[in-house]
Amino acid sequence: MNTSSGTPEPWARWAAPAAASVTVVLWASAFVSIRSAGEAYSPGALALGRLLAGAAVLGAVAAVRRIGLPPRGAWPGILLSGVLWFGVYMVVLNWGEREVDAGTAALLVNIGPLLIALLGGTLLGEGLPRPLLAGVAVSFAGAVVVGLSTSGDGGASALGVVLCLLAAGSYAAGVVAQKPALRHAGALQVTAYGCLVGAVVCLPFSGTLLAELRTAPLGATLNMVYLGVFPTALAFTTWAFALSRTTAGRMGATTYAVPALVVLMSWALLGEVPAPLALAGGALCLAGVAVSRRRGPVAAARAEGRTPVSDAAE
Repeated sequence: MNTSSGTPEPWARWAAPAAASVTVVLWASAFVSIRSAGEAYSPGALALGRLLAGAAVLGAVAAVRRIGLPPRGAWPGILLSGVLWFGVYMVVLNWGEREVDAGTAALLVNIGPLLIALLGGTLLGEGLPRPLLAGVAVSFAGAVVVGLSTSGDGGASALGVVLCLLAAGSYAAGVVAQKPALRHAGALQVTAYGCLVGAVVCLPFSGTLLAELRTAPLGATLNMVYLGVFPTALAFTTWAFALSRTTAGRMGATTYAVPALVVLMSWALLGEVPAPLALAGGALCLAGVAVSRRRGPVAAARAEGRTPVSDAAE
């Protein structure tokens, strides 16, 4: 039964984009923090420390809200996304960022939305609407421009490139696995238990983490905790919230704004001045996001009179 007052409509319309915006900003900051913390922590130890911090925060919130265990139907997606996205992705990305700069890493990882759109269209039956494909094309062109402008002397190692591409693949597979879980459980449940699964996967690095904690400078440790609390606990929850209200393909395309934000954050935090080419590429990324979120006339007509949650569940 649709409400005639129209009161829920503004919230329903803006909640998912607002949550996605929080995610994009925090994930962009993660690329800079990983580069900083990675000077003192090895890839596996950094991933485990980040996931333990995130799981602690999410577990506390879940306990206060008494959300309990997810339903049985959510567990396959939680387990798969926990292993691939929270576990494999974080370790491989940390390793990749030891080989390439943050901007190049952001570019390479952001082929993930192309894979998400492809997997979501084929495995989840989301289809490949023309605005999404057009937005992907525009944003990918912008990401390429950003990557060219931030690659410096072009010294990115082949190993770093392969690792970042592997991170993109595990990220895309994790997103597509997470989408069905959100039909059975809430965003906080899916994120909290996915983070816990990722932490369990990374437990073999616990000895290394304990050893490195003794010698790491305070700044690196605070960066690791920041990664767990904000780009993980908060950003993955806002991501899951937004993903439950739209398609995996549209959400994936939203992250094309990340490379542009990484350039700006590197400028502000590391004193690196972005080249005009980087700014042009960033503008293209944002333009592509806007294009991808447009609805064609058929989709707009079908969506009229429905709640966003119902649309997302199809």
